[in-house]
Amino acid sequence: MFIEKEYFDSWMQRLNSKLDDVVDKLGDPEEEVPLFDGEKLLDNYDVCRMLNVSKRTLQRYRSSGELPFQMIYHKTFYKESDVMKFIETHFSRFHTRRNRKDKK
Repeated sequence: MFIEKEYFDSWMQRLNSKLDDVVDKLGDPEEEVPLFDGEKLLDNYDVCRMLNVSKRTLQRYRSSGELPFQMIYHKTFYKESDVMKFIETHFSRFHTRRNRKDKK
């Protein structure tokens, strides 16, 4: 089955037009980064990936007060600096425990 060149070209123009609309709606990703007091905010997905933990584990860190968070419009966000402090604190604690086990 073959299609005519004009028919194909018209469909390609429509497709390109739709793709342009999608790109316009998405906008520049740099502009969409939420900020709090001038600092980058991370959502649950970002933090779970950074820490390599599940959403439930992340919730446990919030509930215990180990990881500070902000609620904005019923959505949870974390300051990037708070997450980095959390990683430094917990990584060093993990590293210390592992070294003790290795020496035994």
